[in-house]
Amino acid sequence: MPAPAPAPGQPLLDLGPELEAAAPSGCSLRSCARAVSVSRQPGWTHGGAAGVPPPSPGAGATMFSCVKPYEDQSYSALRRDCLRRKVLFEDPLFPATDDSLYYKGTPGPTVRWKRPKYRGHFPAPHRPGWEDAWRMGSSGCPSSSLRPRALDICEDPRLFVDGISSHDLHQGQVGNCWFVAACSSLASRESLWQKVIPDWKEQEWDPEKPDAYAGIFHFRFWRFGEWVDVVIDDRLPTVNNQLIYCHSNARNEFWCALVEKAYAKLAGCYQALDGGNTADALVDFTGGVSEPIDLTEGDFANDETKRNQLFERMLKVHSRGGLISASIKAMTAADMEARLACGLVKGHAYAVTDVRKVRLGHGLLAFFKSEKLDMIRLRNPWGEREWNGPWSDTSEEWQKVSKSEREKMGVTVQDDGEFWMTFEDVCRYFTDIIKCRLINTSYLSIHKTWEEARLHGAWMPHEDPRQNRSGGCINHKDTFFQNPQYIFDVKKPEDEVLICIQQRPKRSTRREGKGENLAIGFDIYKVEENRQYRMHSLQHKAASSIYINSRSVFLRTEQPEGRYVIIPTTFEPGHTGEFLLRVFTDVPSNCRELRLDEPPHTCWSSLCGYPQLVTQVHVLGAAGLKDSPTGANSYVIIKCEGDKVRSAVQKGASSPEYNVKGIFYRKKPSQPITVQVWNHRVLKDEFLGQVHLKADPDDLQPLHTLHLRDRDSRQPSDLPGTVAVHILSSTSLMAV
Repeated sequence: MPAPAPAPGQPLLDLGPELEAAAPSGCSLRSCARAVSVSRQPGWTHGGAAGVPPPSPGAGATMFSCVKPYEDQSYSALRRDCLRRKVLFEDPLFPATDDSLYYKGTPGPTVRWKRPKYRGHFPAPHRPGWEDAWRMGSSGCPSSSLRPRALDICEDPRLFVDGISSHDLHQGQVGNCWFVAACSSLASRESLWQKVIPDWKEQEWDPEKPDAYAGIFHFRFWRFGEWVDVVIDDRLPTVNNQLIYCHSNARNEFWCALVEKAYAKLAGCYQALDGGNTADALVDFTGGVSEPIDLTEGDFANDETKRNQLFERMLKVHSRGGLISASIKAMTAADMEARLACGLVKGHAYAVTDVRKVRLGHGLLAFFKSEKLDMIRLRNPWGEREWNGPWSDTSEEWQKVSKSEREKMGVTVQDDGEFWMTFEDVCRYFTDIIKCRLINTSYLSIHKTWEEARLHGAWMPHEDPRQNRSGGCINHKDTFFQNPQYIFDVKKPEDEVLICIQQRPKRSTRREGKGENLAIGFDIYKVEENRQYRMHSLQHKAASSIYINSRSVFLRTEQPEGRYVIIPTTFEPGHTGEFLLRVFTDVPSNCRELRLDEPPHTCWSSLCGYPQLVTQVHVLGAAGLKDSPTGANSYVIIKCEGDKVRSAVQKGASSPEYNVKGIFYRKKPSQPITVQVWNHRVLKDEFLGQVHLKADPDDLQPLHTLHLRDRDSRQPSDLPGTVAVHILSSTSLMAV
């Protein structure tokens, strides 16, 4: 069992040997499984704001349209049953035993599971079973040495003491600074913590109504696409009557310890929280999307333009209720939690509790001069050990800021773990930032509204290549296209697209061991405008994510108008796992899974025919089009057997680049494919010419430059201009 609380920074558990993941060429793999490879994943850490007043009664009772009880445990039903039987709740799914503490390893000192306050809420002595209940030890066995007073942690327990604040939390023996940092960020957002801690008024201890207390709590987390309601009892692990894990400044405040217990129940045990990714906790608290930013790779410390753009994005995320954290990579196991000369700690997660532009100067001069400094406030989950460089608590730089501005910023001179830094210094000393964006999907908001597509999928190996859905990354070319595929449309000339893939979280238990993440990632391909069936050959790669054994992978990308296919994969083929795909665009993307490899055979196939050829037509561009005073506003239309694809209008160009593709499953191969060029006009579009393509599979020359001709069916004549076309045809309908 855990030893008594070590000095800050001393981990309870050894992370194990270094793990280097060797990856073949093509895709590279990042690992977050151990100390060294962990440093490559933004936000992965080993462990080590101003207070918000309590809301009005009932304000915390945030209701969700769909909340799923975890393991079918209903909080209200269990609480009613305990009150009816006048007993305190004991959770059978997360018992007060060593299995709830560890998934491996030998326990240290004896841990006693204690309730914050037993006395006053326990069955009276005349009720059957009271003596046995008083004498319960840490493993649920009777202990003759225990007395009622020994079962109390404190005299006057509270969920909150003087409201909730990011200063409340202190990390315990388990190395979960990443989780505690996320809790610190959560505590500064009233609207968010009320989602995680619902019905707070009902759950609070009421000394005037001890009989209304049932020793049961519930908390909500966003997991794998839905909010889950996790029920726990109030028994907490202690050594020498001290909480050994997350605890508050006030001995009688328990919200953070109880939230941590509920999160540990989701993970399988407390030890499963040792070493993790802040991004996971931020997403679990909000249902948002986490975006990792590598400050070193992006060279933000030296690139002022990029740094200013990043600060503006962080300011927007913070002002709109998002959560942010920062960390410094630990490149070796020895680096984990090593303190730097500047006071910062490597391999350690810091909560960002404020982002603001600070006005410099005093009095009217400050108002008219309007010189502002980009600054970030951070908090160390240990509650001590701060930055000691410029703008630290006792720094002389604060003389540049007026007293009223300092009071507005909440500047304090004490070693409470919270401190200010300029954003330039943040980019110089920190290596990674995690932004958890709260994606606004409400049409009633004044801020940008995103359209979200949310789809569940799975990697499932199968011997039949047509049914196999676990083909590995692009390094495995023979099986890559056997992965799940999802199609979506960008309907604006250019749009920002946010894509996140999350694998189902795995629990760590003594029976099943450590729940390891698969190495996952995804590629995005620009495909034909009319594609309806699965890809079978490489197309233009529009973007790709990293591959990493993280719970989720995120990508933000700008893409031009068109149709795209996302292929989420595991790094190696043959793995099994479930995933959640989330795609955010400015307008609805019509995102859906591609399930069919080719057009299906139906009862009408014998009458109407079945495709004999598949042809991909790629119109690259045109040259020498008919002159006009302002240049042609041209576009192309590709026609084949009643199907057609149209490009976007290319304005004011006599040699436009269309870069448009169409794919056609042809029942009548003898009929040519027609490519027409048109000039867009206000009243009526002008025909500029066309070409006919035979698109024979035996044609060994795929690229053609053809002269435009008129539409005279008997003797067509040449018109000004040529069009460049790339053609690929095959008798195998799964060739493209």
